[in-house]
Amino acid sequence: MSKKLLHHVNRVSRLFQPLNVVPKDSIPQNEVNSKSHKLMLDVGIIKQASSGMYNLLPLGLRALDKLHALVDKEMEKIGAQKILMPHLTPSSLWKKTGRLEEGIQELFMLADRHKREYILSPTYEEAITHLISMNSPLSPKTLPLRLYQISSKWRDEKKPRLGLLRGREFVMKDLYTFDVDSEKARETYESVCAAYDSIFQKIGVDFIKVIGHAGLIGGSHSHEYHYLSDVGEDNIATCPSCNYSANTEIHSESTCLKCQTHLQHNTAIEVGHTFLLGKKYSQPLNATVSVNGTRHPLEMGCFGLGLTRILAAAIEKLSTEEELRWPIALAPYRICIIPPKKGSKEELAADYAESFYKMINSAGIDAILDDRTEFTIGKRLLEAKRTGYPYIVVIGKRVIKESPLFEVHDLSKNELIVSSFEGVIDYLFTANDDKSDVNNIVL
Repeated sequence: MSKKLLHHVNRVSRLFQPLNVVPKDSIPQNEVNSKSHKLMLDVGIIKQASSGMYNLLPLGLRALDKLHALVDKEMEKIGAQKILMPHLTPSSLWKKTGRLEEGIQELFMLADRHKREYILSPTYEEAITHLISMNSPLSPKTLPLRLYQISSKWRDEKKPRLGLLRGREFVMKDLYTFDVDSEKARETYESVCAAYDSIFQKIGVDFIKVIGHAGLIGGSHSHEYHYLSDVGEDNIATCPSCNYSANTEIHSESTCLKCQTHLQHNTAIEVGHTFLLGKKYSQPLNATVSVNGTRHPLEMGCFGLGLTRILAAAIEKLSTEEELRWPIALAPYRICIIPPKKGSKEELAADYAESFYKMINSAGIDAILDDRTEFTIGKRLLEAKRTGYPYIVVIGKRVIKESPLFEVHDLSKNELIVSSFEGVIDYLFTANDDKSDVNNIVL
């Protein structure tokens, strides 16, 4: 292999060694109470920094970056513009909307040297509305306005648990919309919900959309996106006849309101939430539009996606107890290549690893080469399966035959394919020839 390639891959693959990244005793086992939490720690996706806060290690960050890219594409399609707001919000804004007293127990608060109080923001309705108010009144010609950000948020959880599913710091995509009237705001709401549907469809994990509980954020209309899971902390009711679905916080009855069929109940992990806010924030914070010379409060909506929670929830739903599984669209690398062990009979065929790597990457499919050739193929294969790379190419004992053969371990189908070099390339290219424009994101 070329020195240039080895240098690049050495820097990457050696950093990923699970046993070097995450010591087995880093967190007491009685605090690791979900499948996703345990696996993400064990294979080096995350490492705890403090209670409820985690370092995202290279593989975890790479998967999150793919989710960012997927979200950005869908937001661009509906005309949303990306911004970034300060993490600190003046508490005075929350006092104006009345939310400070309602949610103070879960807020991280601090004061600067001048004794001005700030909130380490869990959400940004007040901050974004204040931004718009500084440019008010808006002209109807500037609407609809759709602004979003992807950033860390904070919540002072009393008892953080389940790893990234319930932490004190999390990465969230939050979109805020502004319209001239309630009819236009409802059109925007439906447009954003369609974009959210598309995002979850492209992630490729079965989800359910339910009528939601507005909670502290408020508003007149709300939906939630969930992954069904035994470790979920939400309860949802679903009608098997008419597909009516709602969070049991707003529907506690046992029969469907639409058709009177007996409802099915499941626990679920909330991964997205949409709200039609009306004038809840624009009125007290004076964010307005001028219509025929008269100022009116803007009609608002807000739309959240818990990105780090989506990663953990997808892993929770797809993985086995011993092996992590990614949605293919978010896998840090789609293909892992395992060359022969150093000093083995098969080492003479090690150049095939470079050939596979070059051809796969030149086709726009991201691959990683595990060149820790001091370890056996078996050990590296075990780690690759535990890490959940969707496709694993092994250059093993069959390569020294007169007609060299290679292995492809397809984790998505739980199949082993043995084929020639050309056959392996054809299989990988066909398997990764996605119709979706996000499944081959190369970072």
